[in-house]
Amino acid sequence: MVFSTIVFLCMFLPITIILYYVMPKALKNYFLLAASLFFYAWGEPKYLLVMLFSIFCNYLFGIWLFRLGSRHMPSGMDAGMAENAGTDGYGTDRRRKKAKLVVTLAVIVNIGILFVFKYMTFAMENLQKLIPSLPVWQIALPIGISFYTFQGLSYVIDVYRDGGKNVQKNPCKLALYISMFPQLIAGPIVRYKDIALQLDTRTHSAEKFADGVTRFVTGLAKKAILANMTGALADSIMQGDFSVMSASVAWLGAIAYTLQIYLDFSGYSDMAIGLGKMFGFTFLENFDHPYIATSVREFWRRWHMSLSGWFRDYLYIPLGGSRSGNVYLNLLLVFLATGIWHGAAWGFLLWGLWHGFFVLLERFLVNHGKQKVRSGIAAKAFGWLYTMLVVVIGWVLFSLVQLDQVLTYLGIMFGKNAGGFHAYGLRYYLSNQTIFYLIVSVLVCIPWKWKKPEGLVFDVLQKILILGLLVLCFVFIINSSYNPFIYFRF
Repeated sequence: MVFSTIVFLCMFLPITIILYYVMPKALKNYFLLAASLFFYAWGEPKYLLVMLFSIFCNYLFGIWLFRLGSRHMPSGMDAGMAENAGTDGYGTDRRRKKAKLVVTLAVIVNIGILFVFKYMTFAMENLQKLIPSLPVWQIALPIGISFYTFQGLSYVIDVYRDGGKNVQKNPCKLALYISMFPQLIAGPIVRYKDIALQLDTRTHSAEKFADGVTRFVTGLAKKAILANMTGALADSIMQGDFSVMSASVAWLGAIAYTLQIYLDFSGYSDMAIGLGKMFGFTFLENFDHPYIATSVREFWRRWHMSLSGWFRDYLYIPLGGSRSGNVYLNLLLVFLATGIWHGAAWGFLLWGLWHGFFVLLERFLVNHGKQKVRSGIAAKAFGWLYTMLVVVIGWVLFSLVQLDQVLTYLGIMFGKNAGGFHAYGLRYYLSNQTIFYLIVSVLVCIPWKWKKPEGLVFDVLQKILILGLLVLCFVFIINSSYNPFIYFRF
């Protein structure tokens, strides 16, 4: 089920909200869990079993770690104290070794599930090139598997790290954390420790609900109006005939896709955060205007922050981070994993390495450059242009995926077809309406700082504006047949 559909907006969401708020407090979590499982099963019921199996395994791993850890600690000692005392929360070397085996098994099981459903077909297709007789199994990709797998895995690792202290003994609460429908399909990747307390006690208020509605409608407008319009433009170009395409048209397609993927994904995150507030939860932000970054390193501090933070805490730091080992190799492995996480294709892998190369280059220049990094307006302008060039080229890799198509398209962008026949010029694609949506999309990518006026009049005007925006979203959803969510395939 997609957020920007009539079924979700007019049936599932209002019914779920009404029933949730009339439920007794003791039943709210159970109802929200049932609603989330129904939400997931609506799209592909057979893969609900895969998610439930993942939840069940991670629940057992957590309980196993608890039995090895915190219950054996001396009275009055928490996991941090135990670690300082050299016990890591597990009391003896034997239990510590068993705990490491448990968390290793959890990693194998979770990554194994992800590999089978996301990467098995890709691996077999590539092996078939070496062994022609090898059959290839066509395994469909369950929606959102990358997101809920990472959430389950982070839960087990965190339980291991704190010596089993913060284990969730109620399987329904753990299932709700992993399957909660606002963030289930396309994130953000929510850490268990960030909402553990909210599963037991969270606040519901008219103000928080209103903030959630505002955030949801804002995200819906990003998606249903701007992302769909820029996406339709990007598809009409990037899925067209490259042989008769001019460089200017190719750049327009790449820029349109650059806008689409941000508006699509950040719009979904806005809707997820807004929905969370409607049900009393507070999710962390996932985007911070990444297209204003003046370096690729800064871009990754602003883009998909929940994924960047996940790889930092569960891969980069365990590898040694910047304190031990080869920091450049550690960073390269992180970006390799980032590319692979996004999809089973060589284009995604190269997209991760493309960004990783520039992050490593920037780090090297900062650490070993003879001149200090300048911070003037001209330097920032150059940094922004360089960063956006890297990002836009990277999105071509991300969008087209197939290496032959990527190389052809990039060749056109940089003048390969300069002297050839061009079927359509820029004006064919740039109607006044399209130009308007492109301008608005660019403006949305910029953080606008303004002081919020106070008073009843402003509050009424704001509510009228949000209502009008919601009505406009309905108009676009009803009249448009183009409504993809890019990150659903991950």
